[in-house]
Amino acid sequence: MTARTANNFDALRFCAAASVIFSHAFLLADGTEDGEWFAWLTGNQTILGLVGVFVFFTISGYLVTGSYLSTRSPGRFALKRGLRIFPGLWVNLLVVGLMLGGCVTTLSWHDYLTDPGLGLFFRNNLLLQVENTPLPGVVFSRNDAGLIANGALWTLRYELMMYVMVLLLGLVGLLRFWVCVVLLGIGVAAIGFERALTDWGDLGEWAWLVGFFAAGMVMRLLGDRGRDRRLAWLAVAGLVVSGWLHLFIVLFPVFGGYLTIYVAERHWPRLDFLSRAGDLSYGLYIYGWPIEQTVVWASGDRLAWWQVFLLSLALAILAALASWHGVEKWALRLGHRAPIQLPAGGS
Repeated sequence: MTARTANNFDALRFCAAASVIFSHAFLLADGTEDGEWFAWLTGNQTILGLVGVFVFFTISGYLVTGSYLSTRSPGRFALKRGLRIFPGLWVNLLVVGLMLGGCVTTLSWHDYLTDPGLGLFFRNNLLLQVENTPLPGVVFSRNDAGLIANGALWTLRYELMMYVMVLLLGLVGLLRFWVCVVLLGIGVAAIGFERALTDWGDLGEWAWLVGFFAAGMVMRLLGDRGRDRRLAWLAVAGLVVSGWLHLFIVLFPVFGGYLTIYVAERHWPRLDFLSRAGDLSYGLYIYGWPIEQTVVWASGDRLAWWQVFLLSLALAILAALASWHGVEKWALRLGHRAPIQLPAGGS
């Protein structure tokens, strides 16, 4: 077992991506997530897919902070971060915008390709705009989400903002434990006062999400100190109690953040099968929604949520395999090999 796979990071990210597909199956098949199991379990505090997003941001904070600390060039760090998001996204947009949209649209092929809406779809998503720009003439289902080609992409904008934050903190010498603890506190407070952030736009969304990312940063800078099975069980208890107090999301960065990294750093060989084919989490995440929409459309909007989920997960795994082996891993290798002539940055 190599150092890269002697942990649960890939397996945990796979499960997080699958949880997003799980929750979206309720929305896209039934038009609502009110019946989603985790929403019922937590008294409608959150859905399982959103917890998956929290896990993604926590792991990202841990790994991206480690990437900056091990990368001597801020330019190389920026290149590696960009190559992690954009090549896979570009291919995804071509597949969804041209292949999928071209099959589903009610317009002729010529009218579809020349419609300004198609260019707007590419423009907004290439710029990581959070608007769900519809594809011209494309309606997947009768529910309110039927016009949305890929509703999962909204997080990428804020993921990129977190990368920029790490880069700036590193450049000014503030990528420190206490700074990350402050960011964690800001994130917890922002979740608690969510309504006050509604007019803050991207800054408000950043503040709402930064606590989850900062939890991973704190765990990375903490190192092996504090890693204890008893603390992990205390974190489990904290999540249970916070759910009972209807503070599950507010306190997740603290309890869930610790538990996420504790589990990710362990190595459970029985989960190795989830990572042997590569890191499929990003592909699952960006292809899951459009594949679910396609399944709903192809079935005439007649499948139950669990049928949409199981069929879409199987197809999304195939798409993720193609994305990883055809695009993502080659882009990441390019980031490791490309020469960067910028001055070295501090860590």
